[in-house]
Amino acid sequence: MKEALYYDKLADGKVKCRLCFHECVLGEGELGFCLARRNIDGKLIAETYGSLVAAHLDPIEKKPLYHFFPGQDILSVAAAGCNLACPFCQNTEISRRPLRPDQYVEPEALVQSARRSRSKGIAYTYTEPLVWFEYVLDACKAAQKAGLYNIIVSNGTINQEPLEELLPYLDAANIDLKGDEDFYRKTLKGDLESTLRTIRLLYQTGVFVEVTLLLVPEANDSDRQIDEVISFIEKLDPTIPFHLSRYYPHGRYTAPSTPIDTMLRAYRKASARLAYVYLGNVMLAEGQNTLCPSCGKVLVERVAYHTDITGIKDCRCAGCGREVDFIL
Repeated sequence: MKEALYYDKLADGKVKCRLCFHECVLGEGELGFCLARRNIDGKLIAETYGSLVAAHLDPIEKKPLYHFFPGQDILSVAAAGCNLACPFCQNTEISRRPLRPDQYVEPEALVQSARRSRSKGIAYTYTEPLVWFEYVLDACKAAQKAGLYNIIVSNGTINQEPLEELLPYLDAANIDLKGDEDFYRKTLKGDLESTLRTIRLLYQTGVFVEVTLLLVPEANDSDRQIDEVISFIEKLDPTIPFHLSRYYPHGRYTAPSTPIDTMLRAYRKASARLAYVYLGNVMLAEGQNTLCPSCGKVLVERVAYHTDITGIKDCRCAGCGREVDFIL
């Protein structure tokens, strides 16, 4: 049982969590919105600490991260829980269910597992790693000490103070930026500003950032909603890689899959303003390869998760010599 960080003790044995904007106030035995933190005897306990529900060696492109050590595999792990309630969640079987008996792994043992698998780092992914905060923090410290890199794949919903504690131990992140404020509040039970602040802070502190937008039909796929996401990235840095991912029916959402025309419309809008735009969860030749923004030469070719670095030499475009926007 690990006592949580970032909470206040209140009267009558209640506690107030300060990890994310929900700031749940919990009575004895009550579980937070994230399904990962519980009031036990007047203390907030991080119930999922060290409890893995998934562990796989994945291509890093699956996160998706296309510009951070492309072509490598990475140990990817998760615990149960999430602080959003996306009705179309692709991992709802583990993200919105409370703790169940799973494999317990100490942070140091996780690092050793990464080294045995010859992974250069650890990705905290699949569910919402930021509600697994105490474990992610300890594992990131251990991994960094061992010379491994740390990645989060996250919805970005965390308060500023805990995020700032974690930032020095992160190397890369892919953050889901899901739509406008109305979509966040009504559909996801979330907070757009938390996510925007997280992306800004990651970028400003030198964490390598990529952004993903899952396009859901008649939910967040209007021109206005897509333009808002593009504009945010463009103002921050137009070379931030941007992934447009196709929705498929899952969880409580039964709407048909995102039309290909919608995916292409969004891709072409984004490509007119951003340097690197990719299409995910869709079998199209368009939106897979990385092209040099200056001369158009193919830098990286991709087929599914197979990656071939064809146009980069000494961290520069082999065609025009422009320094590439990659961590290699």
